[in-house]
Amino acid sequence: MLGWSLTEARINTLRGALDEHSADALWISSLPDIRWVCGFTGSNGLLIVRRESLHLITDGRYTTQAAREVKQARVHVRGANLVETVKSDRILESCRRAVFQSDHLSVAEYVRLQESIPGIEWEGHEGLLVQAVASKDEQEIDAIRAAQRITEAVFEYLLDWIRPGMMEQEIAAEVIYQHLRRGAERMSFEPIIASGPNSALPHARPTRRTLSTGDVLLLDFGCVKDGYASDMTRTVAVGKPDDEARMVYDVVLEAQLKAIEGAHAGMASKDLDALARDVISEKGYGEAFTHGLGHGIGLQTHEWPRVASTAEYTLPPKAVVSIEPGIYLPDRFGVRIEDLIVLREDGSDVLTLASKEWTEI
Repeated sequence: MLGWSLTEARINTLRGALDEHSADALWISSLPDIRWVCGFTGSNGLLIVRRESLHLITDGRYTTQAAREVKQARVHVRGANLVETVKSDRILESCRRAVFQSDHLSVAEYVRLQESIPGIEWEGHEGLLVQAVASKDEQEIDAIRAAQRITEAVFEYLLDWIRPGMMEQEIAAEVIYQHLRRGAERMSFEPIIASGPNSALPHARPTRRTLSTGDVLLLDFGCVKDGYASDMTRTVAVGKPDDEARMVYDVVLEAQLKAIEGAHAGMASKDLDALARDVISEKGYGEAFTHGLGHGIGLQTHEWPRVASTAEYTLPPKAVVSIEPGIYLPDRFGVRIEDLIVLREDGSDVLTLASKEWTEI
């Protein structure tokens, strides 16, 4: 597992959030954010941030695991009701105002929280840590790069292994197996293996459809290594497809390269999206590009920031984002090409090394 330490930058982020909201405590319930702060990887946890202390609350299933993983927070292990542990251990003693992640707490949980721990002014805040989490340190970038190398190795294997007559589900199963045998912890999402007309569905699920000569085949998959995710899409042909498929591929590749060339930290998200979208629109396929250009990736496969035409915010330095334009022609075929890049002040670093040459297998 990736070695975890609470860096000075992260300590300053937490203290800054306390100051920004004039709060005595932060109530962190997002499991990826809890891992980002203290390294805990369990499925039931709560992190309370006080100005001079951190408190991880979990249940008895994770007694040993929490002791191994968490070194810079006090660990509280009691029953499954974490709120009751906060109350009984007096973790919020003398707290007058607390901020919680409103996008990770249900209304029912919020009501129970108010009833269980009265006398505190609760303030919900959406996206409490998203900008800090988005800006990766070099250790995090290396972890994403390592996961990406596994995914690229699987793709190279598939190019020699895939044959006409195979089912999409058969290929998906092989994708999972090959990732795991190469050291992945798990898949970062269910593989998208889409052939022929199914490739025109941006998030197609693998079916029992068999590959035929002339099919366009869209392959989108990634894995998790040391907690961090990879994500890559390549589109290939099974034999020789119709002439428009190759032409569409070239348009998508041109759009992707244009976006990567122009990408940098500090630009508006919508402006990065426009670099690719304008190319596709100029070629007459604008209505066939039906999703945003990309998304952040890290401890989660899809995290802030989104790269989309509707996103007004500024892209932060050292965010890792996908660049994945696509063209989808219903009932015919679809093409998408996806790489991961690190946004820098003066440009971007491309993490994905797999070939993007037109390939017929």
